[in-house]
Amino acid sequence: MTLRPLFVTPIYEATLTTNRSFENFNGEILEACHELAAEDQAGRAWCRDHAYGGYTSYASLNDLPRRMSVFGELKTMLDKHAKIFADGLSLDLGGGKLRLDSLWVNILKPGAAHSGHIHPHSVISGTVYVATPPGASALKLEDPRLPLMMAAPPRTPDAPEPAQTFVYLRPEPGTVYMWESWLRHEVPANQAKTPRVSISFNYGWR
Repeated sequence: MTLRPLFVTPIYEATLTTNRSFENFNGEILEACHELAAEDQAGRAWCRDHAYGGYTSYASLNDLPRRMSVFGELKTMLDKHAKIFADGLSLDLGGGKLRLDSLWVNILKPGAAHSGHIHPHSVISGTVYVATPPGASALKLEDPRLPLMMAAPPRTPDAPEPAQTFVYLRPEPGTVYMWESWLRHEVPANQAKTPRVSISFNYGWR
């Protein structure tokens, strides 16, 4: 008897901690995130109006790699990882290439969460983690077949990871996760006593 794992959903995982001077780089980017949170009045207003528990630059700043050099350095790193992931996915980009469309800061306060969503109009999405204090939220990924399962019974608690309906990834500072943008994901409530800080991004096909 053979089981073929067809139509897999690859998740790309890497780390920036092997880069030279990672601790200094991570400290600089953490400082930059908090600086933006303090100065970005439009972003804070958007978070207040949309009940976002903390701060995100998603709806207010679209030029972070040009605005601050540390985000430009991060873009250079992410571009390399996105190319490796695209090659691993066997994407035929023709005459185009994957380009970073957006990059934004997320500072999630204790008790705050980010409900399930996808990233339309993108090919690859992902997050790099800057601060993950004890109790910080995992990244929750949802089986994309879930809406089609109808009368299917639940999976057993000891089902292997590829068969689970939800998978929880627990990052550390420097962890990079990437996935295809149609994959639904969310951030459960942050149980840490201090904010969880991350930087998310989208790559489009241009």
